[in-house]
Amino acid sequence: MKLAPLSAGLIGLVAVLAGPDRLSIGEQPAMVATANADESGKETGNEAGKEVGSAGRASTMPMARDPSAAVAEEYEAARRKGTREALELFLARHGDDPLAEQARAELKRLSR
Repeated sequence: MKLAPLSAGLIGLVAVLAGPDRLSIGEQPAMVATANADESGKETGNEAGKEVGSAGRASTMPMARDPSAAVAEEYEAARRKGTREALELFLARHGDDPLAEQARAELKRLSR
């Protein structure tokens, strides 16, 4: 019995079993290929202007929120809560925002 073909076969089997994370030149992992396919098939199709993929799914990245709207919502929540702690927390987070003056005035009103 010749050992050369048997040893070559065993070496090949060990290489296949030991290295499933290695791909041949030019191949891509399945998730990368799927992501690339999704990116190339995007269209803007709904009323809000969100991107929709070729399968009709919404994109995975939500639209960026307007920072001033988020600060205004946080101020309204602190004002509705009406506590000194809530207004002080707002001022600590957003002391240089234009709404900070209103929060300071509200804080003075609570102190009286």
